[in-house]
Amino acid sequence: FAVPIAAAGYPVIVVDPSPDALAALRRRVAERGLDGRVTAMQGDLHDLTGLVGTGQADLLLCHSVLDVVDDPQSALAHALGVLRPGGALSVVVAGLAAAVLARALAGHFDDALAALVGDEPPAHRPPSVDHGSSAGRERAGGRVPRRFTIAEAAALVRAAGAEVLDIHGVRIFADLVPGERLLDPLAARRLLRLELAAAGREPFRDLAAQLHVLARRPGGTEPHAR
Repeated sequence: FAVPIAAAGYPVIVVDPSPDALAALRRRVAERGLDGRVTAMQGDLHDLTGLVGTGQADLLLCHSVLDVVDDPQSALAHALGVLRPGGALSVVVAGLAAAVLARALAGHFDDALAALVGDEPPAHRPPSVDHGSSAGRERAGGRVPRRFTIAEAAALVRAAGAEVLDIHGVRIFADLVPGERLLDPLAARRLLRLELAAAGREPFRDLAAQLHVLARRPGGTEPHAR
């Protein structure tokens, strides 16, 4: 999201533990001529306030990161310090129901049961790999990320000190539809309309591959007021 947000006119700071990910970001930024708007810094969630400063950000995106950190509540609480009072927080985590359903539909019933009851091996940090970013997750070599229900995702954000404003499901149907049925661009647009219509509706949002929690840091003005 860094490049499109910067292209819209906003200054962006990207913090990632991976030098390779940061190098790729710098290339994309240079290609778009946005060097003055994007700052790339090496670190993880616990480093944010030291790198960025306390209360400096209007918006914090924490997407596909809390799935793989050792203590997601502590990591998010540390990260939340970079937001100004009233600043917006966007959290995306993996959904539990989707993982169970996908395994069951594929005929992997033991795997579905293991995901449901939490018997899958947890995500962990191999040598030299920090899971403080989605890049870290990709380097985890197939290790199982932590997954959440709607209630757990909301509770995590609240426990970290943020106020939950809304929760949406991301990819409710898309991962279940055979690829050959989406070769027609019209079918893909219809699927997108269905996804958007169902994103905030129970029980459909609970089945999403990813759960999107929109929140704010208490105090100050409402998000995006400035």
